[in-house]
Amino acid sequence: MDAKIWREYKRFAKKIQIEIVKMIASLGVGHLGGSLSLADLLAVLYGGQLRHDPKNPKWAGRDWLICSKGHAGPALYAALALRGYFPMEELETLNRPRTHLPSHCDRNLTPGIDMTTGSLGQGASTAAGIALGHKMNGANNRVFLILGDGESQEGQVWEMALFAAQKRLSNLIAFTDYNHMQIDGLTAEVNDLGDISAKFREFGWFTLAVDGHDPRAIHSAIELAKAQGKAPSLIVLDTIKGEGWSASAGKVGSHSRTISADDLKDALKELEAALAAFGE
Repeated sequence: MDAKIWREYKRFAKKIQIEIVKMIASLGVGHLGGSLSLADLLAVLYGGQLRHDPKNPKWAGRDWLICSKGHAGPALYAALALRGYFPMEELETLNRPRTHLPSHCDRNLTPGIDMTTGSLGQGASTAAGIALGHKMNGANNRVFLILGDGESQEGQVWEMALFAAQKRLSNLIAFTDYNHMQIDGLTAEVNDLGDISAKFREFGWFTLAVDGHDPRAIHSAIELAKAQGKAPSLIVLDTIKGEGWSASAGKVGSHSRTISADDLKDALKELEAALAAFGE
């Protein structure tokens, strides 16, 4: 990947983060930390790795994206709006009456959302089922699955891991947003996950662990996952919860927090400076 493409990914990620803080500030409160930590992944996916068509969200040939950590909907909404799935001004309706953008992802409300999620662990199971369906139909659609690290304490995730390996779902590529925090504290203190890559590998998955804020590393990992073609893949993203804004980065309290008018000014100043640093 040349430097120009890397900068485009980083600019897209910063734009996603800017829209996340703006929409949460417009509501006053929301799931900030785990949304911000996904920006680089979503920039890579919607920057070229994901086959999709904003003009035809239900296109049969698309790749499916399932954000099992459904509370990170604001990150996905920002990426979708920036890619033209719906008008940018709709972002200000986040979680309001009659909105198309509820707190957690809902496929019946939002163009570009492939699966309703929010009950943690269930998105993992549906992703495996969808991947199996594509295999049975002889289709070449890929399914991209985003898991949280706190979510990965759910037993349903590990049932899916067994099933997907047994069925050799090589069209399933999962990501763990390993930001080391959950609503109650550090994952290592609440229910330690240990070496996630090693555990999935023992289940029969192809696994990689990369810097979740480095588009080059994410892009390369996805290419390797696509090429191996024998097993489902897990890419563990080492991320920082709340990354992008120093007032939220690495803080457990950023899971869901308020954003005041002064907070918004502070966050936008920092994020817009970072955006400018990556050039035009």
